[in-house]
Amino acid sequence: MPLERIDKLLTGAGLCSRRDAVRGVKAGWVTLDGEICRDAAKKVDPQTCRLTWKGEPVQTGRVYLMLNKPAGVLSARQDAEQKTVLDLLPKRFLDMGLFPVGRLDKDTVGLLLLTTDGVFAHGLTSPRRHVDKVYRAEAEGVLDERDIQAFAEGLTLRDGTKCRPAKLEILSAEAGKTTVLVTVQEGKYHQVRRMLASRGAPVVTLERLSVGAVTLDPKLERGQWRELTAQEIAALSG
Repeated sequence: MPLERIDKLLTGAGLCSRRDAVRGVKAGWVTLDGEICRDAAKKVDPQTCRLTWKGEPVQTGRVYLMLNKPAGVLSARQDAEQKTVLDLLPKRFLDMGLFPVGRLDKDTVGLLLLTTDGVFAHGLTSPRRHVDKVYRAEAEGVLDERDIQAFAEGLTLRDGTKCRPAKLEILSAEAGKTTVLVTVQEGKYHQVRRMLASRGAPVVTLERLSVGAVTLDPKLERGQWRELTAQEIAALSG
């Protein structure tokens, strides 16, 4: 990874302006690998350096987060009128170029990944990579083996949209409602909702449980987040 100036890393982390970064470095507010650094122009490797600002660690490398998305927020970086997933994160992330990996619609909850790494994101969203995305849905109506087969063969939606083969697993069916797991490897607009609706089972609730080998952390409440572990990043990058 290219080396970057310390003052640029500080501003990129959303901690201060470039001018204040230079002043802060000169004042001794910055440490580099455990030692005070007074050279704002010094270039370092963002992925390996340990940088602090006023005693607090600075996020300098690529960022990979897991969010338990609540209903009612947009999977977008910003919106003039509505709350977005970035509004759920600490302010220090806002100027890092963080963005959602794919999208969950406003009313869908569950696992949403966010990153600053475009290559990583493309690898997870490209249908050619065959990355499984698993959803749990509660739907009106009763589904059966015919619907499982239709999903496996690849559905054609009401507007003519063709979907790749997907997996439908029926967990329970009672009182006119069905709970299912749906596994897809693409991310067309409102795809899971539209697929189920095409089989006469409009979705009541929808939650994404996993992406690839990474499952939503059960310790995260709706709206909470954490950084991905090195093992999770490796599993998603493979």
